[in-house]
Amino acid sequence: MENKYFIQLKWLLIGSLITSTAMSFIWPLNTIYMHNTLHQTLTVAGIVLGVNQLATMLGNWLGGILFDQWSIYYTSLVGVMINILALGLLIFLNSWPIYAFLIVLSGFSNGILTTCIYSLATRVQNKKTSSIFNMLYFTSNFGLVFGTLAVGYLLKIGVSYIFTLASLTQVIFLIIVIRYFNIVNYNKGYSKKKVVVKGKFLIWSVLLALLLSWVVYTQWQSNLSAYMLGKGFSIKQYSFLWTLNAVLIITFQPVLTLFNDFLIKHIISRINVGLFLFAVAFFILLLNHNYFILGISMAFLTFGEILLFPGVASLVDIYAPNNESGIYQGLVQMFTAGGKAVGPFIGAAIIDCFNYKVLFLCLVLIIMAAIFIFSFSVYQNKKHDLDQ
Repeated sequence: MENKYFIQLKWLLIGSLITSTAMSFIWPLNTIYMHNTLHQTLTVAGIVLGVNQLATMLGNWLGGILFDQWSIYYTSLVGVMINILALGLLIFLNSWPIYAFLIVLSGFSNGILTTCIYSLATRVQNKKTSSIFNMLYFTSNFGLVFGTLAVGYLLKIGVSYIFTLASLTQVIFLIIVIRYFNIVNYNKGYSKKKVVVKGKFLIWSVLLALLLSWVVYTQWQSNLSAYMLGKGFSIKQYSFLWTLNAVLIITFQPVLTLFNDFLIKHIISRINVGLFLFAVAFFILLLNHNYFILGISMAFLTFGEILLFPGVASLVDIYAPNNESGIYQGLVQMFTAGGKAVGPFIGAAIIDCFNYKVLFLCLVLIIMAAIFIFSFSVYQNKKHDLDQ
């Protein structure tokens, strides 16, 4: 009966793939649909997306608590069933303002599901958690590639078809949750080795660095599209850079898994290198803005993210108690959503007050601040260990 405490890796990865695919059906069309079809202003659309991220953060937080203190199985069930409800209603009720409400409700449920999936990475037997985080990052990005490609074709025949397909993916996920996610909580009988948080300051500092890095990363998802269009590049050229991003992730993320032992041994360096590559990605934009430089910037950003984002989840797992994996992985997802929520607004405010060059300089400085905060906490943690 020991396996009731663990989940099979393949079902966890399939769940991640399905969830990210369902989300990627929705997020590319949100702004376009609200602005062009529902005739809302870009400001209103931005507010809805911001509220959606706040709802995701709430889902991350609540999902983490319920995962640890209530039931892994029922928390996952609640998350997927709310998502089916929201996406199913959007098939028929996609006018204003019900569209905004249901999108926010879906964001809340996705927050619960993402926390459950990443927390369950700590419940896979005979696999190192850091390796699983790398695999999850791969599957989630693979799902994004598939979903965004499908949206381009489905949107031409009607938005209801997109919501229908998204709903069907979640129904498939519901079947997987019912059959394979019935995992017993550690604090309901499983003995745990870690009982205290030895590096709480280190955890909070890396979470802050994560939030700052997402503030920086989201500029590519938001304000840099306007920057490129202003420089005379096409939407197709901008989209191709994201195709480059996806190809690099799908190519190199599995390679990192082969060096998992080395990366977990040097987890601090991994995170610092990832942050440094983010800084380089925007520093070179200060020098030139031709398309080749933009491609190089995207490449640096991509290599930075495949090192940084799974690395943060791995570091938090190392220091978090086993019976609180849900809460701490929920915090990782919360800080991620927080950075996504405020990043576009911070970038837009800097652009409105100054210009894009000042934005790029500020982004480099933000990352340097993140490196300093994280490195200082590492030093303090080592000093504390020596004093024990």
